[in-house]
Amino acid sequence: MDTMRERFASVTSRLLDEDPRLAVVLAEIGTDGFAEAARRHPDRVINVGIREQLLVGVGGGLALAGMRPVLHTFASFLVERPFEQVKLDLGHQDAGAVLVSAYGSYDWPAGGYTHMAPGDIALLDTLDGWTVHVPGHPDEAATLLRHAVAAGDDKVYVRLSQQANAAGRPVDGAGFLTVREGRAGVVVAVGPLLDDVLAATEGLDVTVLYATTVRPFDAAALRAAVGPGPADVVLVEPYLAGTSTAYANDALADVPHRVLGLGTARGELRRYGTVPEHLRAHGLDPASLRERIAAFTGPRDGARAAA
Repeated sequence: MDTMRERFASVTSRLLDEDPRLAVVLAEIGTDGFAEAARRHPDRVINVGIREQLLVGVGGGLALAGMRPVLHTFASFLVERPFEQVKLDLGHQDAGAVLVSAYGSYDWPAGGYTHMAPGDIALLDTLDGWTVHVPGHPDEAATLLRHAVAAGDDKVYVRLSQQANAAGRPVDGAGFLTVREGRAGVVVAVGPLLDDVLAATEGLDVTVLYATTVRPFDAAALRAAVGPGPADVVLVEPYLAGTSTAYANDALADVPHRVLGLGTARGELRRYGTVPEHLRAHGLDPASLRERIAAFTGPRDGARAAA
């Protein structure tokens, strides 16, 4: 199976052939995947070199000129380093672009903390009007990329991962999917963490929702899964823990509920190790998830006593 980044390069190269309005802007990273597309469309595949602020600035200029720019590099260099340009050159000017990142929270541990951005979506949440896709499989990445490019002049962030689920799901670029139904709680699994969540909740009486489009947050799907309450909701996200808890609380404002946000911890891991080691350290491996989810959604002490 190809990776999400490989699928991004092949799908976007085809879209360059189909849509004369499309342009790809790179900052050295990812150029190999677009080598052939650059030969076919030298005026619409632009490499600005290792200048991430310029990457976003050029994207904003292309958008203002009527183009649909797709900007790509690692998440830490696409959202964090040029955040002022994302805020001003895109947001303030109301200029649309598609930002496609790779190596988000822990995908390349050997790269060190400079190549990790667990807070990227929390940072984008400080800005208005962003759609955020977090695919969990290369097939979903292809679908969501096409949605993003076709989204008029909207601002869209597509967060690609090295980790992937075994199979793709029929995502639509909008709502959550119900993967499993239960009565003791609702677990929202985001993108590449679905398989781990399904393994962790095997045999537990919980509903599992699958989220690949996290902004806008699908409040209606969460409310439907929760019902009249009271309800326990667990959010399992491959980025900073708690990133979406406010959205879940707002969705359930008139329903008795509790929310637990699981994701990467704020504490920095200085022994970089491997991706599985990072998952265990953050409590996102199946065994850790099962323990944390079962403890949160299981019977309270009072309920056990009454039983």
